[in-house]
Amino acid sequence: MLTTQMTTADGQRLEADIAIPDEAHPGGVVVCHPHPLYGGTRFNPMVDELFAALPAAGFGTLRFDFRRGPGDGVAERLDVEAAIDELARHVGDGPIDLAGYSFGAAVALGARDNRIGAIAAIAPPLGMVAVEPPLVPTFVLVPAHDQFCPPSDAEPVVGGWPNATSEVVESTDHFLGGRTRWIADRVTAWLMRARDDLR
Repeated sequence: MLTTQMTTADGQRLEADIAIPDEAHPGGVVVCHPHPLYGGTRFNPMVDELFAALPAAGFGTLRFDFRRGPGDGVAERLDVEAAIDELARHVGDGPIDLAGYSFGAAVALGARDNRIGAIAAIAPPLGMVAVEPPLVPTFVLVPAHDQFCPPSDAEPVVGGWPNATSEVVESTDHFLGGRTRWIADRVTAWLMRARDDLR
């Protein structure tokens, strides 16, 4: 693992970790964490699970810390762009997928970059953060007892997006207690299938 700093287009300096497996798939995955103003960092347990599972499956992976504020999900898109730039420097050509949890999922869904191949959004707070329909294959995992966006709220939104599927994660709420490993494995498997579909 390499720890580095990256600079956004508007001059923010952000910490990031990069893991590149020896036999890496083309491209890679950027992982986005929950809201920084509510304790979210790149060391969140769900992010940790993704940062372990994705490189183990052959994906070059970058996780990073969002800027601290304003927290509306718009300025943070510049952070995602910087993360894509940084990961691309290490993995070369190939699609860069996004995987995000909570606020990070909402930011990932709103990202617009022609290098993005697919998006996996875990417990996105749809309705609390403005989210435009994504333009790439999208997988949305919704906890059955999510306090901020339960399946009954998420499914009508995701159902209107082109090339998007949703799945309910049983037996957990927004904070994913006891389900992070299962979710990381599910996201990794879906991203591998999405890559196969692009070939």
